[in-house]
Amino acid sequence: MLGRNKVEKRIRVVFEVIETTHESNGQLLLVPDIEVHTFWTSLPDEPEVVLGLYREHGTMEQFHSEIKTDLDLERLPSGKFATNNLVLHFGIFAYNLLRIVGQESLKKEDAPLKNKVIRRRIRTVIQSIITLASKLTIHARQYRLRLSKGSPWLLLYQRINASLAR
Repeated sequence: MLGRNKVEKRIRVVFEVIETTHESNGQLLLVPDIEVHTFWTSLPDEPEVVLGLYREHGTMEQFHSEIKTDLDLERLPSGKFATNNLVLHFGIFAYNLLRIVGQESLKKEDAPLKNKVIRRRIRTVIQSIITLASKLTIHARQYRLRLSKGSPWLLLYQRINASLAR
């Protein structure tokens, strides 16, 4: 394919055909429903890999959405590239730490949530684990963090704290 710069670039079409012969409730269809998905790509990978990448596109959009909304990085604070670069690097570092805490919270079922989840959103980690009610006390030149005994997230917090301290 010739572009504006007259550079030839190979584009190929990867396609997927889905034939549905019955509905989700078990009702058989008189005429099969046929869907064709086409993806125009320059990736050299096998068709199965390309289809998998396009299917995961929505998951990546969720990660971007979390970074922008939950960490409030939708608008960067400065007109200077170096400042925004630093803010974005700190934001990604914080995001990765919160993702680690979220994944660690899924290893055991001690969270007070009713639904089984595959991953915790960053907002849930911040609201339930990071902002746990606590009080910082100083006695004999030692700092202690006193946690609220009435919080349903206390056991989960203690387990994550112990596992990350190792």
